[in-house]
Amino acid sequence: MMRVSCSSSLCLSFILLLICKGISGATFTLKNRCDYTVWPGILANAGTPKLDSTGFQLTPGSSRSFQAQAGWSGRFWGRTGCTFDPNSGQGSCITGDCGSNQVECNGAGATPPATLAEFTIGSGTQPQDFYDVSLVDGYNLPMIVEASGGSGACMATGCITDLNRQCPAQLRVESGDACKSACEAFGRPEYCCSGAYGSPNTCKPSVYSEMFKSACPKSYSYAYDDATSTFTCTGADYTITFCPSSPSQKSAKDSPPAATGTSIGSGSGSGSGSGSGEVWNGSWFPNFYNTGDSSETLSRFALHFALIVSTISSLILSFVCL
Repeated sequence: MMRVSCSSSLCLSFILLLICKGISGATFTLKNRCDYTVWPGILANAGTPKLDSTGFQLTPGSSRSFQAQAGWSGRFWGRTGCTFDPNSGQGSCITGDCGSNQVECNGAGATPPATLAEFTIGSGTQPQDFYDVSLVDGYNLPMIVEASGGSGACMATGCITDLNRQCPAQLRVESGDACKSACEAFGRPEYCCSGAYGSPNTCKPSVYSEMFKSACPKSYSYAYDDATSTFTCTGADYTITFCPSSPSQKSAKDSPPAATGTSIGSGSGSGSGSGSGEVWNGSWFPNFYNTGDSSETLSRFALHFALIVSTISSLILSFVCL
């Protein structure tokens, strides 16, 4: 069995490094693996500072990184089919447009339907980060979120299935480049989790949200889909990939066994799909806790780590991390 050993000073330095990293915030890296240009949009939530950009062009194969401070919260999404005048800089996008009439979104959010990556970066007494990929506002392109360098479960999440090919006619946008949520398409309280349906007890999955969930089981499919859709990590950096063309670069041994494939029915859909539906097997999600002896060691280390961290006061941390 593999064992971890180190001197007290080395272990403490490693622990403090992780803690200080969490206090310093997180780095977000956006990658475009689509075979077309994507114009990411970024919206910081109220009370948190905006990042270095609120919208930019990301050509196929390129990436761009941003540093967010501790406590930052907001969302990322991809705009597609954008046209901006090279002289005035004005223009718009077919999907995910933020209505700014510019490449920068300038504090405006995505016009549904759009696939969203949402984050809250930990700080102070709550060092955990919370993150998810949401289809509550519909879907416009595949996206995954992967955490690196953090502690905790830190699982990948997202939607790699092309829902545009399988979108039911009732939800499909005219261009066929995006798939609406039932709330956006019909506006009814039971689909929007509003009014009498504004609580987890009264708002339940619909046939449409279940279609999204079947194709993308780790993503939010409706407003109260928390149990299987919110993920946590501490002190991590995050990579957001549009149109992931392959599984995570993590070794296949770090992935759980392939699940039985499920497909979303195409009986009501008339998009560009063939009618057979795409199969999801979920096997690309990395899992560090099903890898034999090494996982046992990691679990023991995580417990030991938590006990040590609990003894360190926030006052000491503030001095160490200066």
